[in-house]
Amino acid sequence: MTITIDDEQYDAQEISQLYTAAVIKTGDGDETTQVSLTWVEKEGKGKVEIVGYGLFVHFGEDDKESFIYDTREEMDAVAERISEQIKKQRDGR
Repeated sequence: MTITIDDEQYDAQEISQLYTAAVIKTGDGDETTQVSLTWVEKEGKGKVEIVGYGLFVHFGEDDKESFIYDTREEMDAVAERISEQIKKQRDGR
């Protein structure tokens, strides 16, 4: 099964993890880190600087692709398209 993310195609069997997260500044220069969307909404609101929202695709331990979006809505729309692709391929459409 092939999954397309922003015009990039990936073999779903090679993906070990696929997840969304907020990207925030750590406070150490321009360094950033990923945090869960739930944490940002409940604990981090007004306490951290969000620099983007990401969709992260891991292929084993050291190989990953990151897709960063300016808004949560953009990221959610991409995640929804991925979900639709998986459902269509699973249902044989």
